[in-house]
Amino acid sequence: MQQIFYSLFATPLGVCAIAWKDSGSKHSPPAIVFLQLPETTEQATEERISGSTGGRKSDPPPAAIAEIEERIRTHLQGKVQEFSDIRVDLEGLGGFTQQVLVACRNIQAGRTLSYSELARVIQRPKAARAVGQALARNPVPLIIPCHRVLTLDGRAGGFSAPGGVETKRRILAREGVHLHEAKD
Repeated sequence: MQQIFYSLFATPLGVCAIAWKDSGSKHSPPAIVFLQLPETTEQATEERISGSTGGRKSDPPPAAIAEIEERIRTHLQGKVQEFSDIRVDLEGLGGFTQQVLVACRNIQAGRTLSYSELARVIQRPKAARAVGQALARNPVPLIIPCHRVLTLDGRAGGFSAPGGVETKRRILAREGVHLHEAKD
């Protein structure tokens, strides 16, 4: 079993954390296993990622991880980044959840889909509710952009990351998507 490592890094939303498995090869990048959006405190963020991954802190992180952290920081500053090239590890998630997350990964910045539309993309048109449940299990939000999935009528819907729907709105706004609703 590969060792999991994590590091903390500051962003405009607060301190995030990222966890990865080292590939063991100079030619293969590490696989991201978890991305923690900011909790209310840095300590809470660290406790969440440590507890969720069982990982060991790496300070400083390896260069490949530091580069991903910088891309996330830049994205959250409003300079949209593409994350589809980042290797992720979805091991341990069920087949349906993996299918939903892979399809979600194709939603480009500045665009959104509804839960129903994403269900149709994976050829399960009656599975909108199950799609939402699968997205709630996304271990790498932002890298797999589950925040880009909305309700059929364009409302934010849910968001299981810390800060909930307000965090979802803030990330979408940085990507140029502005929701015009008062509340969900």
